[in-house]
Amino acid sequence: MYRHLFFDLDHTLWDFEKNADETLRTLFEHHNLARYGTFTVDQFIAVYSDINHALWRLYQNNKITQQQLRSTRFVRTLTKLGLAEADVPADISEQFTDILPQKSAVFPFTYDVLDYLKDKYTLHLITNGFRDMQSIKLASSQLTEYFQEVVTSECSGFLKPDARMFQHALERTGATAAESLMIGDNLECDVLGAYNAGIDQVYFNPEKRRHFNEVTYEISCLSELKEIL
Repeated sequence: MYRHLFFDLDHTLWDFEKNADETLRTLFEHHNLARYGTFTVDQFIAVYSDINHALWRLYQNNKITQQQLRSTRFVRTLTKLGLAEADVPADISEQFTDILPQKSAVFPFTYDVLDYLKDKYTLHLITNGFRDMQSIKLASSQLTEYFQEVVTSECSGFLKPDARMFQHALERTGATAAESLMIGDNLECDVLGAYNAGIDQVYFNPEKRRHFNEVTYEISCLSELKEIL
């Protein structure tokens, strides 16, 4: 039934939360943020995560730019934790974007499943992640070889869940909606976006969050893709 599989990268194959956690701990230590005595490394990570997710939602809704997202998330995090804006390390955002994509943690069964699928289907990525970071992530985690096309929001001119990004991906890969399947962790960006483009979806829900959305398939472990495909 399917010939082309489109994967999201962050939070679906590449373990963003684990990789970001390691990166933030490195930066906390590097800048000796403990010297302020007003927050712990775990509080730093938790506040950053909340602010980063909120800014990403704004970015995906075209309300802020990529540069605004990158330049404000650490300022907002550290000022919320009690630092004066002047005390926020000027290079911390750049260091984060340098270190993070070099991390290599992926979700359980990622390689096993991709090895199983690669000879049966043509695999692609479709991601809102920044182009300059995605290629490094793929190389660091040894995922590059699995994917024929990597479709980013920057190359398409649109952001998921905009159906035009999925249409661009279909045109670029020579696939049709009927023979394609989208696999991702985000109900809005991946599932609803693909649905609006006429593409079947697999909702990757490792935490088994309760929801009321209609999806073509739902899995909590990547290994379950073998039962579908």
